[in-house]
Amino acid sequence: MDGNRRWARARRLPSIEGHRRGIIALREATRAARDFGIPILTVYGFSTENWRRDSKEISLLLDLCVFFAHSELQELQRNDVRVNLIGKYRALPRSSVDALERLVSQTASNTGLLLNLAVNYSARTELRDAIAAMVEDAARGRLDPHSVNEESIASYLYTSQLPDPDILIRPGGEQRLSNFLLYQVAYTELYMCDVYWPDFTKDHFQRALIEFQKRQRRFGGA
Repeated sequence: MDGNRRWARARRLPSIEGHRRGIIALREATRAARDFGIPILTVYGFSTENWRRDSKEISLLLDLCVFFAHSELQELQRNDVRVNLIGKYRALPRSSVDALERLVSQTASNTGLLLNLAVNYSARTELRDAIAAMVEDAARGRLDPHSVNEESIASYLYTSQLPDPDILIRPGGEQRLSNFLLYQVAYTELYMCDVYWPDFTKDHFQRALIEFQKRQRRFGGA
């Protein structure tokens, strides 16, 4: 969900206003995913690299995280959305962790769209954790190193219970993955657009899906 700060800067607003507007865009994207029959929507909410930002902005972002967890609960319940978390989210302040875990528990019985929030997430950290766990299991005799394959590696990732994404949509005009789901997107279709995330609407989502439907996915085959 890229471009919140640039959206605010273009309007001579503080960065936090861009992030607030980004929550509205997330709400609309979640509704759109439900309407389009998409089963899983994974969003990059907060990266480990975001800790390099100004401390005041980080504090406001964390407060906004708590606000999101409280303000969006009824909306998520009404739309039968279940929330899941990936990343080192437990490293956040206690108030943020409690709010997010409460959101997960209170939506756990929902059976519609799965909203997968990547919070304090880094794909390289995910791979490091997976390798460390595999090495430990191999040392304890729980894993045969000679049997390791793509499926066994995937089983050690944060997304072990999820399929690989079909499409990755990046708004904001950048043309890179930015440390997001590096292992999982090996055969994912990439869709980059110039619109900043706060301006990303259901129509933009639909355009991405239409483009996706035009592509031929060979997965390395003929």
